[in-house]
Amino acid sequence: MNAERSRAAGRHRAPAHGTTRIIPRVLFGALVGVSLAGGVAGGLWRLGVAVPDPLLFTRTGQVLLVHAALMICGFLGTVIGIERAVAVRHRAAFLAPLASGLGALCLVLGQQAPGAWLGVAAALLFLAVNAVVVRRQPAAHTFLLLVGAGAWATGCLLFALGQGGPAVFPWWFAFLILTIAAERLEMTRLMRRRPAAQLMLHAVLVLLLAGAAVSGTAQRAGGLAYGAALVLLAAWLARFDVARRTVFAHGLSRYMAICLLGGYAWLAVAGAAWMAMALGWGTRDVALHALGLGFVFSMMMGHAPVVLPSIARIKLQFGAFFYLPLAALHLSLFVRLVLGSFSQALQAAGASFNAATIGFFAATVAGAAAAWRLQHGAARAGKLG
Repeated sequence: MNAERSRAAGRHRAPAHGTTRIIPRVLFGALVGVSLAGGVAGGLWRLGVAVPDPLLFTRTGQVLLVHAALMICGFLGTVIGIERAVAVRHRAAFLAPLASGLGALCLVLGQQAPGAWLGVAAALLFLAVNAVVVRRQPAAHTFLLLVGAGAWATGCLLFALGQGGPAVFPWWFAFLILTIAAERLEMTRLMRRRPAAQLMLHAVLVLLLAGAAVSGTAQRAGGLAYGAALVLLAAWLARFDVARRTVFAHGLSRYMAICLLGGYAWLAVAGAAWMAMALGWGTRDVALHALGLGFVFSMMMGHAPVVLPSIARIKLQFGAFFYLPLAALHLSLFVRLVLGSFSQALQAAGASFNAATIGFFAATVAGAAAAWRLQHGAARAGKLG
């Protein structure tokens, strides 16, 4: 009798337990989705793609002005914050992505000051989370993660204080670059390298941070240093990353390597364009989007099949179809950044193609998750039968 009551009680408690897990996932998913949608819309509106004219709407005009904040702090900052919180395994660590997601929501609603200061809070909380990571595992890659978090906090503080893009963007991108460099360093830490290789990497990253620090007051000198650091980092990664070997493998390993190597090529393009921009050339769009889309999104596409199962608790069925959005990304960037340099219409078309590619990749991930459930659900049913 008591056993029956216990089973009945367990059945009644299970939905509540499931609900407590589902609600945070839905909340974070909604905040990430709003950040991404707002950021993409702002980027399109900047090039005059959207109809009607966004300047007719106060909130839409605000989204246009905070496009970079939504993409880097709102979308990527929240996703990276969730990933780090899952790794730390402490509920308090989720306060960082919660703050960044809510900050992005404020920006979308036209509340720029609260949104900017929530971004500062998110970055500082994220800095504390990474300090915990370093204390648990003192290593070169965890220290780089901590420095990257500091770069994010610096950029967010400058943004909240009203500084412009030349002062803010180098810090925000340094956050992403250092995070990616740290992850690649961790993935390849067992590889044999010359002792000078890691010193070379640290020297390049110091140059990157120096360029970011100087860019706010001396844009030419800072931009030249920053762009040179990007080119040198691309060369270092192409030379020492394990992707040089795994590109000859098969399956997921080869896909990831192709994503990484393509991203490194765009990183070099971004560095060259950043230096040209510092010298007064009209390469701003190339510098920002070769870095933000060509490099960062290539990294995201490559790591998604590995990272998503751990942070979103979903499993993906990998297949050759993952190459389709990757090819679309590179083609869209070619249209926007290369052909678009000769025509504003092609630049706008390339930007629309960029946005469609992001949606295409999201649909590919959703399809891979559904395929995994169908295949493994059928396998389980076969076993039960």
